[in-house]
Amino acid sequence: MAIRRAKMKAQVIEKLTQAAPAGETFIACVHTETGPSPWLNAIFDEIPLVGMIVAFTRKFYFLTLTNTSIVVNSASRWTNRPGDIVAVYPREAFPVSRVKRVKVWNSMYVEFTPGAKPTRLNVHAYWRHELDQFIAAFPASAMADAAAVPAQATAPAVDTQKTV
Repeated sequence: MAIRRAKMKAQVIEKLTQAAPAGETFIACVHTETGPSPWLNAIFDEIPLVGMIVAFTRKFYFLTLTNTSIVVNSASRWTNRPGDIVAVYPREAFPVSRVKRVKVWNSMYVEFTPGAKPTRLNVHAYWRHELDQFIAAFPASAMADAAAVPAQATAPAVDTQKTV
C-alpha cells in the first residue's frame, strides 16, 4: 500500500507510461476524493453507521498533468494504487470549475460526463505543491473563483517529470 506521495506518483506514472504516446512528459500528479467536504466526516463518524456509509460512497482518483493533457485515473480505496483511466482531456479543454484553494481541504468541480452535474473533487493540503501546478495549467475560465497561486509554485518540479 502506497502512503508516501512519491511512491503514489511513481505508481501512477508507471501505469500511464503503458498507454501514453511517445514523448509525453508527466508534470504533476494529485490524489483526490469525491463527495462532500471531508470536514463533515467528524460529524458523520459520531452517528452510528452513517460515517461508514459516507466513506463507502466516496470515490478516489488521481489527476495527472502532462505536457498535452490531463489524465484521470481511478484509485483503489484500500491500497491507493492507480486503476483504469477514467478520462483524458486536452489541457485547454479540462472541464473544471469552482476551484477553491484553502488551507487544508481544497476543492474543484469536474464535469466527467458532458452535460451532467459536475463532481466535487477534494484535494488535501498534502498535495498542495502539485495542486498549484495544476491550477497554473487550468483554463482561465475556471480560475475566476480560485485564489492567487504563489509565483514559485507555478514552475513544474523537476523530480516529478518523466518523459516516455
